[in-house]
Amino acid sequence: MKSINKIAKVVTKVLEVFHWVAVALMAAATVCSIVAPKWVNNFVSFDAKECCGAELSVYGFEVHSAVTNGNVNMTTFLLFGIGAIIILAVMAMIFRNLHLIFKKSENDSPFQKDNIRMMKEIGIFSIAVPVIGFIMSIIVRLVIGVDAAEISINQGGIFMGIIVLCLTQYFIHGANLEKDVDGLL
Repeated sequence: MKSINKIAKVVTKVLEVFHWVAVALMAAATVCSIVAPKWVNNFVSFDAKECCGAELSVYGFEVHSAVTNGNVNMTTFLLFGIGAIIILAVMAMIFRNLHLIFKKSENDSPFQKDNIRMMKEIGIFSIAVPVIGFIMSIIVRLVIGVDAAEISINQGGIFMGIIVLCLTQYFIHGANLEKDVDGLL
């Protein structure tokens, strides 16, 4: 069990850092879409420019950017960047909470108030990711047009969030039982 806990702590910390780096890179690319649009345009593949457009996607939030005359629509990229930054930050928080739960439970009971709070947050964050994608898809459609954004909801995040919130109730019950047992001793 200890080796699994160590592996889980390392993996969750790596994923948290990876997501924070992705947030920083996406923020830089989003700012560049305003300040230096030609620089952003260089990162879209040549094949995508010749065809019908480039697909931008992060955790189920998809935007098909309008490409005209080989140039990316920077408004589309800007809106996608805003949504991607928010979604990646929420995912980083999920992995941060997971890491802290493993760390706090290493030498103590997992039925701690902080762990229960962080599990609730993980459930809420998991549900928030597809909701953010849906809201940003609607905003992109309103600003750019109907053909610019494909609205799709990754239901996996919603279901995972509901499962985590349900499991949180068992942790609350476990914490109450542990408190009752400690009171008897």
